[in-house]
Amino acid sequence: MVFHASDLIDLDRYPIHRDGPERDAIVAQVRADLARDGCAVIRNFLTRKAIAALAAEADGVAAEGHRSFNRTNPYFTQDDPDLPEDDPRRQFFERSNTFIPADNFARSGALRTIHDAPGFDGFVQDCLQEEKFYRYADPLADVIVNMAEEGNGFPWHFDTNNFTVTLAIQNAEEGGAFEYAPMIRREGENFEEVSRVLAGASDKVTVLELQPGDLQLFRGRYSLHRVAPLKGSTRRYVAIFSYVEEPDMVGSPERTKQLYGRVLPIHLERAGLRADAFID
Repeated sequence: MVFHASDLIDLDRYPIHRDGPERDAIVAQVRADLARDGCAVIRNFLTRKAIAALAAEADGVAAEGHRSFNRTNPYFTQDDPDLPEDDPRRQFFERSNTFIPADNFARSGALRTIHDAPGFDGFVQDCLQEEKFYRYADPLADVIVNMAEEGNGFPWHFDTNNFTVTLAIQNAEEGGAFEYAPMIRREGENFEEVSRVLAGASDKVTVLELQPGDLQLFRGRYSLHRVAPLKGSTRRYVAIFSYVEEPDMVGSPERTKQLYGRVLPIHLERAGLRADAFID
């Protein structure tokens, strides 16, 4: 099947492909939401056809997803016994999740047609107000699908990418809410507030219920976040588009192996070349 952007994105409601007052109003609202707490949601961004096509595409490559069941801290690092026991870097939680890597999605498929839609990248960049704005160069992670099943969830963590853009495709029968502590790492690691979130004692956590077809822009490298556990037989699918502040950035070998079950030569070649100094 041949897909066109106009079949998949509700361009009548969200004319991201052309300049004008309607687009300006959408961008202004998203910017206001991002300024408030680092998260913005554009409801019903996709058409019904797109939601069905994306779900079918995800079903077709679900077997290629990397399932992982282990214990991780919010930074995906190893335990450091030299740190105090209550340090958040020593707080580990069960993680059970599945990521379908980017190289499973065809250029002509629905997912990449949306990603490559005229005006899509420019719209996201305008919303984020970032002069330095690049697609994530990681061939396993530039556009992926997160798949979760009953009992799965994704514990509190920070993203490797500075900006994350997601499309809700399919919800589970119960659970799967997106929870986040807005921008708590903007000025530094802020270990004290991270510890309060992990202990369930923070008043900074927001709970967000996304619906299929919603587009979300999120500053996940600065906001601690998680996906709550799911219930029921229906899989939860969320597409993730990743953008960064520097060209040619890819994930670290350690984290790439954790998330996707494999690394490519490019991950080893570019290890340690990130521009920022945050813990991954």
